Amino acid sequence: MLSPIEKQIKEKIEQFGTPLKDWDIRINYGIKTGFNEAFIIDDSKRKQLIAEDPKSEEIIRPLLRGRDIKRYSHEFADLHLITTFPSLKIDIEKYPAVKQHLMSFGYDRLRQTGDIGARKKTNNQWFETQDSISYWEDFSKQKIVWKRVGSILRFSYDDTGIMALDSTCFATGKYIKYLVAVLNSKMGKYLMKDSPQTGTGDLLISVQAIEPLKIPIPNSNTEKLINEIIDTILDNGNDVSYKLVSEIDRKVYNLYDLNDEECYFIESQQTQ
Repeated sequence: MLSPIEKQIKEKIEQFGTPLKDWDIRINYGIKTGFNEAFIIDDSKRKQLIAEDPKSEEIIRPLLRGRDIKRYSHEFADLHLITTFPSLKIDIEKYPAVKQHLMSFGYDRLRQTGDIGARKKTNNQWFETQDSISYWEDFSKQKIVWKRVGSILRFSYDDTGIMALDSTCFATGKYIKYLVAVLNSKMGKYLMKDSPQTGTGDLLISVQAIEPLKIPIPNSNTEKLINEIIDTILDNGNDVSYKLVSEIDRKVYNLYDLNDEECYFIESQQTQ
């Protein structure tokens, strides 16, 4: 049963919002390797592989994990991914240093046969990641990246081409900076309050939880104003001022035509 004020807010969300599944955006899961210890390397190992064979650099890309995601931006932990995605149809013999690195973990451990001690059964080759990752080019576009499971919601903007592990989801398409603002706002958190939860109470912000969210599609002026605020925040790194965050909250409330009482109610429901 909803209280009268909850009904008012719900009606405005329905009136002004459009489900994200109907927007011009594309949402995907991060990369699943099936054996992170072999495919994720630190910067020292990256430099070693490139020194042994310069071609190694072609298939090594910077990587984000869920824990690296902050609100608005992220903290790169100097980790990299060996991108032997099945969709790339890589000939591992052309990358001898990378091949030797992977083989050091054992051929039987890397096989994708479903046998005991191996990765789950797929049609992929032993040196490839577990999933095909046919959407790998999307990582090079401007995107939103967020941790799929957690008690605190954080949505990070990225335009550096960094890749992301399967502990995250990411979205590409139109209005990306605007959506980063809305999803990180108090109203954004309110929209996700009924998302599925784990047994410990953490939210599960998967593709299925994001797609139904009803967010107003901005006009060009609104998008420009909010993008300028996000640019200021990004220029300041992780030092996000209370003033800028409050300004975003106010602008997002206005998108739904919320009055002071409704805004106060939304904020009274939030502890983090």
